[in-house]
Amino acid sequence: MTFTSQTFTYALTVNDNLDKIRQFDEDFKSRYSSRKYNYEGEKIIGKTEVGKGEYADYKNEKVKQKEKNNQDDLSINFGPFAWLFYMALAAAVFYLVYILFNEGGSGLFTSSRNKKVNNFDEITAENIEQADIHTLIKNAENEQDYRLAVRYHYLLTLKTLSLKNYIKFEDDKTNAEYLDEVSNKPFGSKFAYAQYLYNYVWYGKFPVNINQYTKAKSNFTTLLNLLK
Repeated sequence: MTFTSQTFTYALTVNDNLDKIRQFDEDFKSRYSSRKYNYEGEKIIGKTEVGKGEYADYKNEKVKQKEKNNQDDLSINFGPFAWLFYMALAAAVFYLVYILFNEGGSGLFTSSRNKKVNNFDEITAENIEQADIHTLIKNAENEQDYRLAVRYHYLLTLKTLSLKNYIKFEDDKTNAEYLDEVSNKPFGSKFAYAQYLYNYVWYGKFPVNINQYTKAKSNFTTLLNLLK
């Protein structure tokens, strides 16, 4: 291959241009300091959240926030005893509901026939329809307090009349008012006589023996059977 002066001049020109191209700015390294220019395999200290692997994110070096997993916050593993925990939790919830609906006043789960009262003073307009008066009668008979048993029979009659919507039981209502409410009913005369017996025994404060009580009880039983 023959080199002429023209060829040599062209080579010098190209070489000069290459020298000019190869001149770098003093701070050029700062523009190539990111992870994608790490050709030496140097260890980079630090950690960023993982991205989606998209090229646009890699090019712009956007940091992707890792989705938070709620299970990372609290994780309790009861193992084979997990069922005990859930049973205890269910029992606690049921007990709380029971307390709110019963002792709280509503009596939703209380039997309408078996609410316990200890004596006649505890029977009010709010609880007479749920009061277990049969048990009170039995207790008075066992103690041979027949006068008290007659009072409970009368209260049982008022309870039955209230349940049948013949009367409206009220704490301050008189016996005469109850009689007026049922005087025109088929059982009106029976109720009048039962009320007379009650007034005579209770307010007269006369002692009652077993024979007298048996006769009085028979009249109340007959009246209650008519109301069924």
